[in-house]
Amino acid sequence: MKSSAAELTRRYIDRHPSIRDCISKDLINYSSLSRLIMKELGIKNEEAVLAASRRYAMKLAKTDAEGAIIDLFEQSRLELRTRICIVVAKNEWIVLKNLDDVVKKFLAEKSTMQVLQSTNAITVISEDKHLPDITKAIGGDHIITVKENLAEITVKSPPDIEETPGAFTYLMTMLSEQDINLVEAVSCYTDTIFIVSREDMMPAFDILSKVIEGRIIPNDSH
Repeated sequence: MKSSAAELTRRYIDRHPSIRDCISKDLINYSSLSRLIMKELGIKNEEAVLAASRRYAMKLAKTDAEGAIIDLFEQSRLELRTRICIVVAKNEWIVLKNLDDVVKKFLAEKSTMQVLQSTNAITVISEDKHLPDITKAIGGDHIITVKENLAEITVKSPPDIEETPGAFTYLMTMLSEQDINLVEAVSCYTDTIFIVSREDMMPAFDILSKVIEGRIIPNDSH
């Protein structure tokens, strides 16, 4: 079944967060937007696209997702840890088996420890002092990369973060717009964890501090 011009317009806007954001703030020229959508999607009916854009704008104006995100992070706090390492290993069952005793030991000691499994790899995040134990447990034949002397910045938020769409992306955008290279980024319940190099540690911490202290203007960290 062929989609209507209105449906195609809404899909286009949803696939372009920057346009959606401008629409929600009433910062868009709807005639120019309509012509862009028509050109890219091959739609001929400008009046239908224009009407759909304006109707969708009215719907978006009733929501303030960004405001909810800002309010959430103003209730958050930051933690900074240095001397962090990351070990990336092959995604094989023997790696997880070999890590079992090490994970139990570190958790009992309340040490920093995250184990992430993806399709192609198993990533272990811990403290530099534990690196020898981790690499020994995994085994050299299974290790892909090792990085050490990193920094971990954790944003600790209220439980509402689980029900706040776009919160994780908001922080990622703030950091990426200032050319902060994220070695790793993890969201775990109320903790949003960013691993960065020592060089990027203080700039990243400063940006996130401004966010949670309400000193940053959305999409502008100057």
